[in-house]
Amino acid sequence: MHFNLLIRNGTCVTPWGEEAAHVGITGGLITTLSATSADTADHVIDASGLHVLPGLIDSHVHLRDPGDAKVETLGTGTRAAVLGGIATLFDMPNTNPPIVDQERLDWKRGYAEQQSWCDIGLYIAGAKTNIGELAHLESEAGVCAIKVFAGSSTASLLVEDDEHLEKLMRAGRRRIAFHSEDEYRLQARKPMFSRGMPHRSHMEWRDEECAFLGTRRLMALARKTGRPAHILHVSTAEELGYLRDHRDVATVEVLVNHLTQVAPDCYDTLKGFGVMNPPIRGERHREASWAALRDGVVDTIGSDHAPHSRAAKELPWPDCPAGLTGVQTLVPVMLDHVNAGRLSLSRLVDLMAAGPARVYGLVGKGRLAAGYDADFTLVDMKAKRTIEESWIVSPCGWTPFAGKPITGWPLATIVRGHTVMRDDEVLGAPIGRLARFAS
Repeated sequence: MHFNLLIRNGTCVTPWGEEAAHVGITGGLITTLSATSADTADHVIDASGLHVLPGLIDSHVHLRDPGDAKVETLGTGTRAAVLGGIATLFDMPNTNPPIVDQERLDWKRGYAEQQSWCDIGLYIAGAKTNIGELAHLESEAGVCAIKVFAGSSTASLLVEDDEHLEKLMRAGRRRIAFHSEDEYRLQARKPMFSRGMPHRSHMEWRDEECAFLGTRRLMALARKTGRPAHILHVSTAEELGYLRDHRDVATVEVLVNHLTQVAPDCYDTLKGFGVMNPPIRGERHREASWAALRDGVVDTIGSDHAPHSRAAKELPWPDCPAGLTGVQTLVPVMLDHVNAGRLSLSRLVDLMAAGPARVYGLVGKGRLAAGYDADFTLVDMKAKRTIEESWIVSPCGWTPFAGKPITGWPLATIVRGHTVMRDDEVLGAPIGRLARFAS
C-alpha cells in the first residue's frame, strides 16, 4: 500500500498494550497499525527508540484570547502546546470578553481555526445570565463542555448559590465542568488575611474545607438533577476520598502541579509564581492525589495553563493574581513521573488521551486505532533535559518548573497526519481545527 505518512519502528502505546508497529496514515486518519516493509509513503518517520503515543490532550487551558496579547494569545498558546507534545487542547471561556453567547462563540470558532497550531475544543461559560441558552450552546460544533465557576471568579461568571447552580444543571444534559470552591467560605475567611502576608497564606485562606464544601454541594445537586459533573483540579485528600462514592455522577481531574509541587516549599521558593486556585497544598494531599490516580479515581490530568505577566506575579500577596503557565511543560513533567515509577506510560495515555475523550465525548481521538484521527505524540523516554524559560514561547515568558531536570521528552507532535513539531521546531503554518464531540 501507499500512504501519506508512515511511522516506522516505534513502540506504539495502544489500548491493548505496548507493541512494535508500523503506522500507516492516509487522509489524516490512521489506516493501519500493521504496515509492512513493502509499503511506501510520501513521508516516512523512523521512530526507532521512540514511543508513539496517541496525540496527547490538555483538557484545561486558559489561552486568554480575547484578552492581553502581551501575556498569551491563541496562536502563541497553541504553539506552546505543540512544542510540549499536545495535539489537542480545550480552551476555557473566562476571556475578556467571556465566551457566553452565540455571537462570541461564532467569532471564537472562526478565529481558532485561523490561529491554532493544534486541534481545539471550546468551553462555554455558564453564568446566571445565560442559563436559558446553555442547552443549545453545549450542542454547538466545537464545544467541549459548559464551564461553571462555582467559586473564585469575576462577578459576571460567578455562580455561587444552589438555586442558580440547580437551574444551570437542569439546562442541558452533557457533563458540566466545575471549578469547585465555596465562595461563601472564601468571603467569610477573607478578613482574616491582609496585604503583605506570606504567599503561603494563599493555601490557608483557600483551605481544604473551602474546596471540600464546594464539592459536597455540587455532588448533592448532581444527584438531585441527574446531571453528570466533571470536578476540575481536585486538590484535597478529603475530596478524593469522597468522590470515590460518587462515580455515577462525577469524573475527576487533577493537575500536574498538585502531583508535583508541595506546600509550603513552593511558596517559599516561587513566591507569587506558586499561587494558583485551588492552591498547591501539603504533602498529605499530594500523596492522596497519587493514591487516587493509582486507584483509578482520577479520569484526566490537565495543566490549568493560566498565564499572567511576570510583573503581576511579582506583586506581594494577595495582589499577585492566581494562575500558572503549564501547557508547554505538562507532558515533559508527566514523562518524568513515568520514569520515576509513579505511573506507567499506558496510564499516562489513559489520563491524557483516552480519559479526556471519554469524559468529554471527544470523537475520533484518544487512542491509536484504525479510523481514528492521525494524532501522535512521539516521545524519547531516555532523553534528559532541563526545563528552561528560554524554551517557553508564551509571551509572559516564565514557568514554575524552571530549572527542573526531566527524563523523557516529546520529540514530535503530529495532528491529523501533519507534523507540526519536530525536535523543538514548530513546522509549517497553523492547521488546527475544531475538535468534534458527540452531542
